[in-house]
Amino acid sequence: MNTVRRAAAAALAAVAVLGTGAAGQASAAPSPTPSTGKLPAGLYGTKDPTYDGVWRQSLSFLAQRATGYQPADQAVEWLLGQQCDDGAFPSYRADAAKACDAKTMRDTNATAAAVQALAAVRRQSAAPEKADQAVKAGTDWLKSVQNKDGGWGYSAGGASDANSTSVVVGALAATGVRPGEFTSAEGRSPYDALLAFALPCTDKEGPGAFAYQPDKAGKLFANADATAAATLAGLGKSMVATKASPDQAPACTDLSKPTPERAALNGASYLAKTLAKTHHLVQPPMPGATDTTEQPDFGNTADAVVALSAAGASKQALPALEWLEKNSASWAKESGPAAYAQLILAARATETDPRKFGSVDLVEQLNAAGPAPKSPDTSASSTTSDDEDSGFDVWWIIGIGTVVGVGIGFLVSGRKK
Repeated sequence: MNTVRRAAAAALAAVAVLGTGAAGQASAAPSPTPSTGKLPAGLYGTKDPTYDGVWRQSLSFLAQRATGYQPADQAVEWLLGQQCDDGAFPSYRADAAKACDAKTMRDTNATAAAVQALAAVRRQSAAPEKADQAVKAGTDWLKSVQNKDGGWGYSAGGASDANSTSVVVGALAATGVRPGEFTSAEGRSPYDALLAFALPCTDKEGPGAFAYQPDKAGKLFANADATAAATLAGLGKSMVATKASPDQAPACTDLSKPTPERAALNGASYLAKTLAKTHHLVQPPMPGATDTTEQPDFGNTADAVVALSAAGASKQALPALEWLEKNSASWAKESGPAAYAQLILAARATETDPRKFGSVDLVEQLNAAGPAPKSPDTSASSTTSDDEDSGFDVWWIIGIGTVVGVGIGFLVSGRKK
């Protein structure tokens, strides 16, 4: 998902630089760092945050809450400071003291991820009311830029795509909003948009899969990244989904009137069959690349593990998780906090200890990527607060590594570039 997110953001920035973007787009790509040349205090990771600053911060928060930690107040304040006055979040803005204007490129994916992350951490933050306001403002902005078909594109007004629509659905679910009731002025819900991207079980190349978007001719092509995202969204779940039961192999079934859940289970069937071959997804070569060798896609494989487990197919997900345990250490170290967060959420979804993920303690590595988080709090009050007030379920890891799962109904029964 991160690969797709960065590619989309970079493409938008390139369009803006060339002056061919829509009115109101930035005239140049945003600066990667402040004028001091240093990354701001509170930000996770050490790499250029231009295209993923808010995204990686948000995933870090979700993974930390899922392992019982509360992000440092400094880190939460940094994320709050990235929000524009209209409620939107850009991918990153170096000078948060300067107000967003028409040239600031708002990012639906970053906004949805930040909404979910702030909903998860707000009750334990130093300024819960401020976080509450940020969540509401972000949700209101997403509503204001919802497309007629009920979905969202990466940027406001862009054509709907499965990934962007799915991450917004996850944010809605995480804040207690029923996605099916979050409709456009034309009465279309996010699920209407997602179903338009679903391939039938009779499709030879991608039975049951989801497409990212139709091509220029309106044809749909299977996309594993989009399928993982849409599977979670179709089930009404966010990125922090837990393992569903009973566990059973997913099957692809076409209905005359498909439901979001049925389309999601079809998507899980496609993912299971795809992962059965090599236990990992692949990243197709970029257009124009001289090296056309397909490379393993670690991030999207982790997302697929979460989607399969959420769909009740954890047995089909385990070989992929084991592949990640053996092969993802170098990728995660190179990629940084968002990668560690994705792996933690994949481990959590399959009830695997992220502190013993192959040879890596994922929790320790993530916590070291930013300001030191607050220690795990296993009190009943803190658990209840998260469950009831933000719709976020918490997976506490205590002392010797004992894992206790806490789940909550519709929301968790639930990013890209």
